[in-house]
Amino acid sequence: MRLLLIWAINAAALFALPYLMSSITVDSVGTAIIAALVLGLVNALIRPILVLLTLPVTFLTLGLFIFVINGLMFWAVSQMVGGFHVAGFWSAVGGAILYSVISWILSALILKEK
Repeated sequence: MRLLLIWAINAAALFALPYLMSSITVDSVGTAIIAALVLGLVNALIRPILVLLTLPVTFLTLGLFIFVINGLMFWAVSQMVGGFHVAGFWSAVGGAILYSVISWILSALILKEK
């Protein structure tokens, strides 16, 4: 049940992005749900491999290269899911950061531990 709630929170965060950034569009709530699922899968399966492969660059940039990896994952998902569009790489980096912040805030508000 908790996993479905987190998925819904991430979909809501993704659906809110076009209202904050004009360079990102999400056509419908269904598209946001599918994109949130694909983004979760990509972040769970592909991102750890990329982080491991780019560890020297991440170390040299004091961890800032993680933002580039997050942007690439976000941009890749926009290429995979129809109806979810990101204008460019830097829009993807900004969108990934904003998506993470919105998700974190919603999770903190909704999933309070007792």
